[in-house]
Amino acid sequence: MTDRRILNFINGAFVPGASDRWFDDRDPCDNSLIARVAEADAADVDAAVTAARAALNGPWGRMSMAERADILHRVADGINARFEEFLAAECRDTGKPRSLASHIDIPRGAANFKIFADLVKNVPTESFSMPTPDGTGAVNYGVRRPRGVIGVICPWNLPLLLMTWKVGPALACGNTVVVKPSEETPATAALLGEVMNAAGVPPGVYNVVNGFGPGSAGEFLTTHKGVNGITFTGETRTGTAIMKAAAEGTRPVSFELGGKNPGIIFADADMDKAIEGTLRSVFANCGQVCLGTERVFVERPIFDEFVARLKDGAEALRIGVPSDAQANFGPLISKEHQAKVHSYYQKARDLGATVVTGGGIPAMPGALADGCWIEPTIWTGLSDDSPIMREEIFGPCCHISPFDTEEEVIERANDTEYGLAAAIWTENASRAHRVAARMEAGIVWVNSWFLRDLRTAFGGSKSSGIGREGGVHGLEFYTELTNICVKL
Repeated sequence: MTDRRILNFINGAFVPGASDRWFDDRDPCDNSLIARVAEADAADVDAAVTAARAALNGPWGRMSMAERADILHRVADGINARFEEFLAAECRDTGKPRSLASHIDIPRGAANFKIFADLVKNVPTESFSMPTPDGTGAVNYGVRRPRGVIGVICPWNLPLLLMTWKVGPALACGNTVVVKPSEETPATAALLGEVMNAAGVPPGVYNVVNGFGPGSAGEFLTTHKGVNGITFTGETRTGTAIMKAAAEGTRPVSFELGGKNPGIIFADADMDKAIEGTLRSVFANCGQVCLGTERVFVERPIFDEFVARLKDGAEALRIGVPSDAQANFGPLISKEHQAKVHSYYQKARDLGATVVTGGGIPAMPGALADGCWIEPTIWTGLSDDSPIMREEIFGPCCHISPFDTEEEVIERANDTEYGLAAAIWTENASRAHRVAARMEAGIVWVNSWFLRDLRTAFGGSKSSGIGREGGVHGLEFYTELTNICVKL
């Protein structure tokens, strides 16, 4: 047990919930209690939105773009100055290896503020000269203004990174935010409140309300009439519920949702690179990555070799706690998610899959036996219409299928309700461009995975999302564009 508490952060101050309700934040490694978290009720969310509105119409709204950018640079510097605190909090909440969080989660979490602060300062708007009937002419030009108060609802797999991926551009564009972190991973959102205060962010610009979805902070935030836009990363069913709530008041949404992403390995691929990249795309962060690969298609001449080598790579992963410097494979986020993923492992067996490796819950020593561990798992032998091939599992697993022709694999890879990402492995440049252009996905990697230029568009098609984040593309959501026409 611990007496540590995580509070809501409203109008620059840490406050408990008005209803004095609390919930547990637990360590996925051993299910021990990390902290008690104050649950926000409707009154707390209203106070946060009210504070955000006041800041929008007050000091934050009156600042110049350059002044806001300077403050956001200080926020980034503040995260980096407290790097070890953020790293420890993120690893406690998620159980992920320090090697992963220290190289991706925390650096990117800080960089998002600087990247968007600099970007917004240098984005032009359009202008046009036009003739008028009297011959004097007119000039049209565009002006971007903040959308207003943005509701930010965050996932648990990359808590700081994906939260600042939204908060960074929102604040850079002059908006204010109310953040609802996942109930599984509240720590770094709270810690960021301390950094915001130290960096000179005015009270009310950044607010955090903790809780759950229906009947809790999530629902209160998405239905609040004072919220001007809602951005969400998470599963598609939750996105659908949020979209229904946002319809009241015709408020815009930005969604990055689920995926059932294909990896395609052609016979001419560099086998070493394809194995290394596919191991990462399947098993990184214990498979809890929206961009991860759960469906792998391998051209038949190299199918057996690829399966054998991916099996060897999966079995070489070292399961362990964040403090284990050699560990590169952590637990799932919660007992509930462990039960969900394990149910798919059992379902695959019931459907007659060949279990190449894994398929169960590993035996862990001591207190770790109560953790949320799961084995890295590979299957073969199922048809494309199997639930294992259709439904997002969000765990460290994949099914590998052989294919014979380019046309065949394109059709099979696109045969999904999702359209988030795809990975193609080939040394044939013409094929790479040809196949990539036909993928029904928001991002396609060729001979790589998770390689991101943050200036580029990011998002999904079909049931994988609405809108695009990254670079200038995110400005369409975080700003309102006004055209000004001046007659000369």
